[in-house]
Amino acid sequence: MSNTATVQKLRLGASISLIALIILSLAWEGILAPIKPEGSKLVFKAIPLLLPLFGILNGRRYTYQWASMFILIYFTEGAVRAWADQGVSAKLAFAEVLLTTIFFYCTIFYAKLTRPSTQQSQQ
Repeated sequence: MSNTATVQKLRLGASISLIALIILSLAWEGILAPIKPEGSKLVFKAIPLLLPLFGILNGRRYTYQWASMFILIYFTEGAVRAWADQGVSAKLAFAEVLLTTIFFYCTIFYAKLTRPSTQQSQQ
């Protein structure tokens, strides 16, 4: 597989996992398993996920670099809640861990493969 095809797949994986994580956060705290029956203000945890969205969708390498560290906050939350919560909330937390892991790997490998020294050696 060529470097360009790999980069495109990583970009697609990062985009899909980030959008899925935004949807998951909204659904989890708003409808599926909110902390309070009428909904939770934790639904606002999806807002910071919008910060890297356009940079990820546009393939900006710098966004991929900082977003790979930023997403670890959501990984930690998912890991803690997967261990501490029960029922649907624990399953949603596991889904959050899975999506953040996919996003993390896609972003770090995208940043690695698009660095200038790698692109020059490919030519």
